[in-house]
Amino acid sequence: MSDSTLLTRPLFPTAVGFTNGPGGPHTSRTMMLAELRLLLSACPPGASLDDYRAAAVEENALLKSTYTTRLRTLKSLRELYTLDRSKLLFRALRDLWDADVEAQPLLALLCAIARDRPLRASSEAILASPVGTPVTSQMLAEAVKEQLPSQYNVATLAKIGRNTASSWTQSGHLGGRTKKARTHATSRPAGVAYALLLGHLTDIRGDALFESLWSRLLDAPVHVLREQAATASKLGWIEYRHTGAVTDISFHYLLREKGQEARL
Repeated sequence: MSDSTLLTRPLFPTAVGFTNGPGGPHTSRTMMLAELRLLLSACPPGASLDDYRAAAVEENALLKSTYTTRLRTLKSLRELYTLDRSKLLFRALRDLWDADVEAQPLLALLCAIARDRPLRASSEAILASPVGTPVTSQMLAEAVKEQLPSQYNVATLAKIGRNTASSWTQSGHLGGRTKKARTHATSRPAGVAYALLLGHLTDIRGDALFESLWSRLLDAPVHVLREQAATASKLGWIEYRHTGAVTDISFHYLLREKGQEARL
């Protein structure tokens, strides 16, 4: 299965949290890493959607100046991350979130790309750009236009270009303020575990998991991803076995049944 197919096919499993529609929060917002960090730090790992709503709106954990802004910010975070443990995409992200602060930018990016088509559509422009080369918001807008033709007018595409450029900067794929250039993001074992899970959920298996869009977004060579997968396996997040030409990866912890959560 090619990455271009992954970018466009409307077959992602929505029951676990993926979205397939042409719209997405990046028409008006970035991936909001700072706000996500504030909200998740304000609530325990087992928090419910109501808990996150109370923290964001009633307790102002997001440090917003008005009640309306709190509501609007929470809505955008829900669109990007669901904030709902009944959705596997968020539960797995939350399971891995506190393990490593350095992994958080890529964990957030992977989840946001699974839920936001414009951001997902901009990814090939990033992945095709060698480290050190300039990347402009116009390039990202053109990539979105190519993947999602006739979906957005010129003004909205320009806004998407700016917002996706900001998100790729937050994730570590771009550097610079006004003039941005491609940089290396920081891959960590928690991010590898999550990327492999997303690949598994999109029907990819075995060695191909290390070549998927999700793994490519980690910005590391395959041999490094395998080393980090082995570390993730030792930490109990996944089960990774590689013998000769055979790769076997399973996800007993991240895919556990809902009733098991209280015992883990």
